[in-house]
Amino acid sequence: MTATKDGFFKPAKVSAQAKADLTDSVARDILAAETAARKVKTEKLRALRLAQPIAETTGKTKKKR
Repeated sequence: MTATKDGFFKPAKVSAQAKADLTDSVARDILAAETAARKVKTEKLRALRLAQPIAETTGKTKKKR
């Protein structure tokens, strides 16, 4: 097959439905990746928080004016 300018500069028309499907798919992939990253970060922070020693609290928690 030989390369012609028609093959490079005249792409086939893409339907609106196909564009919408592609956009939806990409958006869902991005959201899934962000959700997974947030879940990993939350688990890591939870593990670090639980590994810390519990601080002893005195009777007073808030200062009164």
